[in-house]
Amino acid sequence: MSRVRLLLGFIFALLNSSALGLEYDFVTSGSVTKLMNKVYTVRLHSHDVKYGSGSGQQSVTGMNSQNDANSYWQVRSTKDEHITRGTPIKCGQSIRLTHVNTNTNLHSHHFKAPLSKEQEVSAFGTDGEGDHLDNWVVVCSGKYWKRNNFVRFQHKETKAYLTCSDQVFGRPIHGQQEVMATLRDDTGSANYWKSMEGVFLKPTETLNKN
Repeated sequence: MSRVRLLLGFIFALLNSSALGLEYDFVTSGSVTKLMNKVYTVRLHSHDVKYGSGSGQQSVTGMNSQNDANSYWQVRSTKDEHITRGTPIKCGQSIRLTHVNTNTNLHSHHFKAPLSKEQEVSAFGTDGEGDHLDNWVVVCSGKYWKRNNFVRFQHKETKAYLTCSDQVFGRPIHGQQEVMATLRDDTGSANYWKSMEGVFLKPTETLNKN
């Protein structure tokens, strides 16, 4: 999928509000959303700024502002499993999160995060295509990922959870919080995220909400 197609799809959804499930309870495949950390209340964010250490890939941070357009992510299928657009994401399902403005995927690997020295989280790929290290498992209770619930994202390859550290960057991304992945159990609720602002595609048929 090209960056142009991704952006056009997002714009089309915004302009055709009758096709949106704004009152719908679930996060669905193809939806575009911002994700807020439970402890630090920052939005998961990325931008065309590379890490100066580790992988040197595009950085991923936590942003305080609710209005920054670089905090939108699209929920997409992995390469191994096609999820029809508008289908609610199941708890335990593997997904990709594609950064809308740069068309790169939320990614992790065994490089060290720049501040905490935990597992680095980056944005990776071209035109929405990366590799198997872009896959994350949605960890939640019940059957589906509900919009009003906090969930966790576990990296499928390394089993580490997407987390905010308590450390903040200086230049050139001054004031933005470090996002990393960790296997540690003492991070509390910092590895919980909630879907906030966005465009949620409506499913084609009514599903049991249980």
